[in-house]
Amino acid sequence: LDGRNEVGFNAEEAHNIVKDCVDGVLGGEDYNHNNINQWTASIVEQSLTHLVKLGKAYKYIVTCAVVQKSAYGFHTASSCFWDTTADGTCTVRWENRTMNCAVNVFAIAIVL
Repeated sequence: LDGRNEVGFNAEEAHNIVKDCVDGVLGGEDYNHNNINQWTASIVEQSLTHLVKLGKAYKYIVTCAVVQKSAYGFHTASSCFWDTTADGTCTVRWENRTMNCAVNVFAIAIVL
């Protein structure tokens, strides 16, 4: 089974792809305001490229936020109105001692 015929969005597969991208971009780095735009662009572009390479009938939206760690925390939320049997989302939260990162993937099934 190649996975192309499975019904619904495989959130675990997407989570692993995104986590690898975040690890590759932010791993070993300390928060630096001058690098944030490049880091976030790299994370969303790499994640999107790998998701599309899965060859599944989905349109994807990938968002990424990186913030410096602080006493105030970091809170995000999202809401979707869609077909819960076919569409899906996953959120990857990543942190190190200096920053927090949250990546959202929204997958909308293409009805052929």
